Amino acid sequence: MKKRSCAGICAITAICLSLGYAASAYTQKTDTHSPVPNTVQKGEATVKHATGPFDVKLNPQTDDKVGDPSLGRMSIDKQYHGDLEATSKGQMLTAMSADVKGSGVYVAVERVNGTLHGRTGTFALHHTGIMTRGVPQLTITVVPDSGTGQLVGLTGKMDIQIVDGKHSYDFEYMLPEAR
Repeated sequence: MKKRSCAGICAITAICLSLGYAASAYTQKTDTHSPVPNTVQKGEATVKHATGPFDVKLNPQTDDKVGDPSLGRMSIDKQYHGDLEATSKGQMLTAMSADVKGSGVYVAVERVNGTLHGRTGTFALHHTGIMTRGVPQLTITVVPDSGTGQLVGLTGKMDIQIVDGKHSYDFEYMLPEAR
Protein backbone atom coordinates (compact mmCIF):
# COMPACT_ATOMS: atom_id res chain seq x y z
CA MET A 1 0.00 0.00 0.00
CA LYS A 2 1.16 3.50 -0.80
CA LYS A 3 1.85 5.59 2.30
CA ARG A 4 0.64 9.17 2.53
CA SER A 5 3.49 11.58 2.07
CA CYS A 6 4.21 14.38 4.49
CA ALA A 7 3.55 16.78 1.61
CA GLY A 8 0.03 15.39 1.22
CA ILE A 9 -0.75 15.51 4.94
CA CYS A 10 0.80 18.97 5.23
CA ALA A 11 -1.28 20.23 2.30
CA ILE A 12 -4.47 18.86 3.83
CA THR A 13 -3.60 20.42 7.20
CA ALA A 14 -2.89 23.75 5.51
CA ILE A 15 -6.28 23.66 3.79
CA CYS A 16 -8.05 22.86 7.08
CA LEU A 17 -6.29 25.65 8.93
CA SER A 18 -6.78 28.14 6.10
CA LEU A 19 -10.51 27.37 6.14
CA GLY A 20 -10.64 28.72 9.67
CA TYR A 21 -8.47 31.71 8.77
CA ALA A 22 -10.16 32.57 5.51
CA ALA A 23 -13.66 31.93 6.79
CA SER A 24 -13.16 34.61 9.42
CA ALA A 25 -12.75 37.15 6.64
CA TYR A 26 -16.14 36.14 5.23
CA THR A 27 -17.98 35.89 8.56
CA GLN A 28 -20.80 38.37 8.89
CA LYS A 29 -21.49 39.43 12.44
CA THR A 30 -25.09 40.21 13.33
CA ASP A 31 -26.55 42.36 16.05
CA THR A 32 -23.49 44.61 16.24
CA HIS A 33 -25.65 47.49 17.49
CA SER A 34 -27.13 45.56 20.41
CA PRO A 35 -27.45 47.68 23.56
CA VAL A 36 -25.90 44.86 25.61
CA PRO A 37 -22.60 43.83 23.94
CA ASN A 38 -22.63 40.05 24.55
CA THR A 39 -26.37 39.41 24.75
CA VAL A 40 -29.12 39.74 22.12
CA GLN A 41 -32.81 39.31 22.86
CA LYS A 42 -34.78 37.21 20.36
CA GLY A 43 -38.34 36.79 21.58
CA GLU A 44 -38.19 35.00 24.93
CA ALA A 45 -34.87 33.30 24.17
CA THR A 46 -31.55 34.97 24.87
CA VAL A 47 -28.68 34.56 22.45
CA LYS A 48 -25.31 34.81 24.18
CA HIS A 49 -21.73 35.07 22.94
CA ALA A 50 -18.67 33.39 24.35
CA THR A 51 -15.26 34.45 23.07
CA GLY A 52 -11.65 33.66 23.74
CA PRO A 53 -8.49 32.05 22.43
CA PHE A 54 -7.82 28.36 21.98
CA ASP A 55 -4.89 26.09 21.32
CA VAL A 56 -5.20 23.24 18.84
CA LYS A 57 -3.08 20.22 17.94
CA LEU A 58 -3.87 18.24 14.79
CA ASN A 59 -2.13 14.87 14.63
CA PRO A 60 -2.19 12.92 11.35
CA GLN A 61 -3.46 9.37 11.76
CA THR A 62 -2.25 6.68 9.39
CA ASP A 63 -4.51 4.24 7.64
CA ASP A 64 -2.54 2.03 5.28
CA LYS A 65 -5.76 0.54 3.87
CA VAL A 66 -6.87 3.82 2.25
CA GLY A 67 -3.82 4.15 0.03
CA ASP A 68 -4.91 7.53 -1.37
CA PRO A 69 -2.66 10.51 -0.56
CA SER A 70 -5.50 13.00 -1.19
CA LEU A 71 -7.46 11.61 1.80
CA GLY A 72 -6.49 12.18 5.40
CA ARG A 73 -7.57 11.59 8.97
CA MET A 74 -6.43 13.53 12.03
CA SER A 75 -7.04 13.60 15.74
CA ILE A 76 -7.94 16.96 17.28
CA ASP A 77 -6.88 18.12 20.75
CA LYS A 78 -8.02 21.59 21.84
CA GLN A 79 -7.77 23.74 24.95
CA TYR A 80 -10.35 26.56 25.05
CA HIS A 81 -9.81 29.67 27.19
CA GLY A 82 -11.93 32.71 27.99
CA ASP A 83 -15.71 32.43 28.32
CA LEU A 84 -15.41 28.71 27.48
CA GLU A 85 -12.86 27.01 29.71
CA ALA A 86 -12.71 23.51 28.28
CA THR A 87 -10.79 20.76 26.59
CA SER A 88 -11.91 18.83 23.54
CA LYS A 89 -10.95 15.76 21.59
CA GLY A 90 -12.14 14.88 18.14
CA GLN A 91 -11.58 13.34 14.74
CA MET A 92 -11.22 15.01 11.35
CA LEU A 93 -11.53 13.55 7.86
CA THR A 94 -10.09 15.47 4.92
CA ALA A 95 -9.95 15.35 1.15
CA MET A 96 -8.13 17.62 -1.24
CA SER A 97 -8.16 18.02 -4.98
CA ALA A 98 -5.29 16.28 -6.71
CA ASP A 99 -5.42 18.75 -9.61
CA VAL A 100 -6.67 22.11 -8.31
CA LYS A 101 -4.67 23.98 -5.70
CA GLY A 102 -6.75 25.52 -2.91
CA SER A 103 -9.68 23.10 -3.13
CA GLY A 104 -10.55 20.58 -0.44
CA VAL A 105 -12.93 19.70 2.36
CA TYR A 106 -12.94 18.55 5.93
CA VAL A 107 -15.54 17.23 8.32
CA ALA A 108 -14.90 16.86 12.02
CA VAL A 109 -16.61 16.06 15.28
CA GLU A 110 -15.24 17.08 18.66
CA ARG A 111 -16.48 16.49 22.21
CA VAL A 112 -16.05 19.58 24.40
CA ASN A 113 -15.80 19.13 28.20
CA GLY A 114 -15.71 22.15 30.50
CA THR A 115 -17.43 25.31 31.68
CA LEU A 116 -19.35 27.80 29.51
CA HIS A 117 -20.04 31.09 31.32
CA GLY A 118 -20.02 29.24 34.66
CA ARG A 119 -22.12 26.25 33.56
CA THR A 120 -20.39 22.86 33.47
CA GLY A 121 -20.98 19.93 31.15
CA THR A 122 -20.13 18.50 27.75
CA PHE A 123 -21.36 19.00 24.20
CA ALA A 124 -20.32 18.03 20.70
CA LEU A 125 -19.42 20.26 17.75
CA HIS A 126 -19.78 19.31 14.08
CA HIS A 127 -17.48 21.00 11.52
CA THR A 128 -17.98 21.23 7.76
CA GLY A 129 -15.26 23.09 5.87
CA ILE A 130 -15.21 23.54 2.10
CA MET A 131 -12.55 25.41 0.13
CA THR A 132 -13.26 25.96 -3.57
CA ARG A 133 -10.21 27.41 -5.35
CA GLY A 134 -9.34 29.39 -2.25
CA VAL A 135 -12.89 30.53 -1.42
CA PRO A 136 -13.87 29.15 2.00
CA GLN A 137 -17.10 28.10 3.64
CA LEU A 138 -16.91 27.00 7.26
CA THR A 139 -19.78 25.89 9.46
CA ILE A 140 -19.39 24.71 13.05
CA THR A 141 -22.58 23.86 14.94
CA VAL A 142 -23.54 22.25 18.22
CA VAL A 143 -24.70 18.68 17.63
CA PRO A 144 -28.43 18.61 18.53
CA ASP A 145 -29.20 17.30 22.02
CA SER A 146 -25.51 16.66 22.77
CA GLY A 147 -25.35 18.87 25.88
CA THR A 148 -24.93 17.20 29.28
CA GLY A 149 -24.91 18.42 32.88
CA GLN A 150 -25.68 22.13 33.09
CA LEU A 151 -25.37 22.40 29.29
CA VAL A 152 -28.46 20.29 28.47
CA GLY A 153 -30.43 22.07 25.73
CA LEU A 154 -27.40 23.95 24.34
CA THR A 155 -27.69 25.05 20.70
CA GLY A 156 -25.45 27.34 18.68
CA LYS A 157 -22.72 27.95 16.16
CA MET A 158 -19.05 28.76 16.43
CA ASP A 159 -16.82 30.92 14.25
CA ILE A 160 -13.05 30.51 14.23
CA GLN A 161 -10.56 33.28 13.58
CA ILE A 162 -6.83 32.87 13.01
CA VAL A 163 -4.76 36.04 13.20
CA ASP A 164 -0.96 35.96 13.14
CA GLY A 165 -1.09 32.20 13.80
CA LYS A 166 -3.22 32.59 16.97
CA HIS A 167 -6.64 30.91 17.14
CA SER A 168 -9.76 32.37 18.73
CA TYR A 169 -13.46 31.53 18.75
CA ASP A 170 -16.75 33.42 18.79
CA PHE A 171 -19.49 31.10 20.02
CA GLU A 172 -23.07 32.30 19.56
CA TYR A 173 -25.34 30.06 21.62
CA MET A 174 -28.67 29.62 23.36
CA LEU A 175 -29.09 27.74 26.61
CA PRO A 176 -32.21 27.32 28.76
CA GLU A 177 -32.12 29.25 32.01
CA ALA A 178 -30.59 27.37 34.95
CA ARG A 179 -33.15 25.80 37.28
